[in-house]
Amino acid sequence: MRLFLHAHATHPDWRMALSLATAQLEAQRAQPDHINTPTLGWVYLTDHFAAAAEHALEALREQWPGVAWVGSVGVGIAANGVEYFDEPALALMLGDIAPEHFRVFSGVRPLSGQAGFAAATAQVHADPSGHDVSELISELADQTRNGYLFGGLASGRGRSVHIADGVFEGGLSGVAFDDHVPLISRVTQGCQPIGAVRRISQAERNVVVSLDDEPALTVLLRDLKVDAQDPREALPRLRGTLVGLSDPGRVSAHGRSFGVETRVRHLVGIDPGRNAVAVADMVEPGMQLAFCQRNTEAARRDLVRICAEIREELEPEDLPLETALALHGSDLDSAPHPARQIAGAVYVSCSGRGGPHFGAPSAELAIVRHALGDVPLVGFFANGEIAHRHVYGYTGVLTVFTAGQRPAE
Repeated sequence: MRLFLHAHATHPDWRMALSLATAQLEAQRAQPDHINTPTLGWVYLTDHFAAAAEHALEALREQWPGVAWVGSVGVGIAANGVEYFDEPALALMLGDIAPEHFRVFSGVRPLSGQAGFAAATAQVHADPSGHDVSELISELADQTRNGYLFGGLASGRGRSVHIADGVFEGGLSGVAFDDHVPLISRVTQGCQPIGAVRRISQAERNVVVSLDDEPALTVLLRDLKVDAQDPREALPRLRGTLVGLSDPGRVSAHGRSFGVETRVRHLVGIDPGRNAVAVADMVEPGMQLAFCQRNTEAARRDLVRICAEIREELEPEDLPLETALALHGSDLDSAPHPARQIAGAVYVSCSGRGGPHFGAPSAELAIVRHALGDVPLVGFFANGEIAHRHVYGYTGVLTVFTAGQRPAE
């Protein structure tokens, strides 16, 4: 598998941005280490171009006949080492995955109706306004062999659409892959626990009444080390507090970091009368909960961790000496060594992350580039990130398409 084609551009006119990106793609197409005949394309648009999504898709089809397109609109989009926020921009990537090994799906062409195709995993884009989006994602995961999905919810200050050989509002869409498409996917968390992981012992819908048989609000105030009698101190701390939820029996935190099983949700209220707290999700007795806060260093550390895990999978310990020496002496910001086997990558991050959270413009994407090398990469900043069978918050989901047989995890 050779390198995918990828491009990104910004311009007030979507036609000019697309023209600039197309020129980049054609230049790469002439290079021997890039693909020549694409079959599947990814397109991500900032919300400045949301109104023109249909026209942009039509232009892409005319420019690249025979290519299936998937993508989304975001308040920000990602490319190799760079992000675009609050400006009109687009990012494109073209791969050469054999058509018999993937299927584009949407509400008008559901995955369940595509007979003869055995999906192993799927990339998903969804409308965040749907009340049943979590259920739809769980149902879709059941239609794949691995039960693993990756992607995100469209985001925008106006029209939030997703693309799958058409432009859609509502529901979900994406592309499913069979076992012949090798990829590695990892989730990086952006929050840090501020207290112990506890079992929810009593709950009603989204209200946690008790944790380990103690009143939930009492536990929260103790973890925050604030006095409930001093609201001026307590309220700012409460506003900055989130909760990490995980299913019964799952390890939800490892020391100062959350595991992939944890879904971060907002703390939406407190009930002093019942000494309870309310969270932005349905909860049940037996689930595990840890109060947490966003933490830049924890987010940076965890992003580096997942990149290192991907590199380790692609650089086995028993590499030939010549290859190992070449990798050791290579510049991570230059073209990737073939042993890394990365053809292309998709990165979906929370709209609350990106440069503003990591301390500098494009800092988040710079970390990924430094760790993986100069590989084709596109993505967007989402209103919720999809991994496994859940919607996450304040996370990043990094997926790389490889040349060797590697399972999603």
